[in-house]
Amino acid sequence: MREQIYTIPVNTAFEKSQADKACGCPFCTMQETLQKNELDLITGASMMEPDIRIKTNELGFCKKHYDMMLLMKNRLGIALMLESHLDEVRKKVAAKGLLPMIKGKGNAACEDLKKLEQSCYVCGKIDFHIDKMFECAVYLWSTEEDFRRKTADQPFFCLPHYRRFIEYAKRDMQKKDYEDFYKAVSKIENEYMDTLCEDVSWFCKKFDYRYTDEPWYNSKDAIERATAFLNGRV
Repeated sequence: MREQIYTIPVNTAFEKSQADKACGCPFCTMQETLQKNELDLITGASMMEPDIRIKTNELGFCKKHYDMMLLMKNRLGIALMLESHLDEVRKKVAAKGLLPMIKGKGNAACEDLKKLEQSCYVCGKIDFHIDKMFECAVYLWSTEEDFRRKTADQPFFCLPHYRRFIEYAKRDMQKKDYEDFYKAVSKIENEYMDTLCEDVSWFCKKFDYRYTDEPWYNSKDAIERATAFLNGRV
């Protein structure tokens, strides 16, 4: 059942990058879709659902997702979430804050604040679903020859998603399948890295007067492609 639920978005993203190499890492595409969906939900009717408000009061949001929500124009909805979230934070700080710190027993307050700095409702939802998509992709590669061909036709995987794809495969695949899988995805990655290194190097050379009259070839967007490869798009 788990694999069936996530089969469509995984196949869709892989087919998109298979058809158009400019789409890049398919897992970045999945993550972007998840992020948009979660932000649409949380700035819509979901923000008033009691079980969701309990979680947003507890977790809050990271700066990136606060900034993205502000661009979505629902300022009243964000203010309502902030009102109850701030109240929750204030209670924690009041209960474990200044007096215990003065007495040298304020570690709990600092630990709570540290957790809050690292928590985000939207990030948590995205992480949950993208984990399932990695599991589904590994399952599809193990069971469907057609998906193996889709994987072989990918332009590249960003490094964070390449690492996670390998980790999930190593955990879930049989040894023989994993060896074949590792060779297949690493071939994609190494070939793309070779090309990317050449493009970035050529971009640098174009700032040398000796190469002024030379064409840019495929290097004009080399910086953007390199950062997307190293860090992912999301």
